[in-house]
Amino acid sequence: MTDDPDIAGEGRTAPPTDVARRLEAILLIVEEPQSLVSLATAVGAPVPAVRQAIEGLVEDYDGLAGGPRRGFELREVGGGWRLYVREEHDDLVTEFVNTQAPSRLSQAALETLAVIAYKQPVTRGQVASIRAVNVDSVVRTLLARGLITEEFTDAETGAIHYGTTDALLVNLGINSLDELPHISPLLDDGADGFDEMIRA
Repeated sequence: MTDDPDIAGEGRTAPPTDVARRLEAILLIVEEPQSLVSLATAVGAPVPAVRQAIEGLVEDYDGLAGGPRRGFELREVGGGWRLYVREEHDDLVTEFVNTQAPSRLSQAALETLAVIAYKQPVTRGQVASIRAVNVDSVVRTLLARGLITEEFTDAETGAIHYGTTDALLVNLGINSLDELPHISPLLDDGADGFDEMIRA
């Protein structure tokens, strides 16, 4: 893709303040880091205007524009932009979410967790292709419960790869993932079935 402002903005323009507010609305709901071109297309503004608005939002959230430092930040990860909770508030947010979460995982969450456990590191899209359903909300739940974590972000695609945490081992009462049951007896086409599904 290109940072050509004419392509991203399609000739539409908006005041700088409007661009920033539109970006905030989009950034509040995205699951993956978004490139400048994607954001420009979403808000209908040229890439340079979006880049300038992003820089302004970063300064605003960091308290560099005269206001207070926010509890969240706008961070560039893997060539894209996304809102994150500031590191110093991770424990607070995790504790809060865990107190709000039900004690039992749903069937969908258990299935998603199983895919991640056996295929990690794995992207959200790969998990969705195996389960043949959208897994966004389930992944958020598993992250909030501390059962999975973001291992790394692909530099080219911006896709986040997920893996399981030690909390899963504790909950399962095992010492390592090597103690998980072998998946091949559960598949019609044997040990290669899982790999075939994830490459599809």
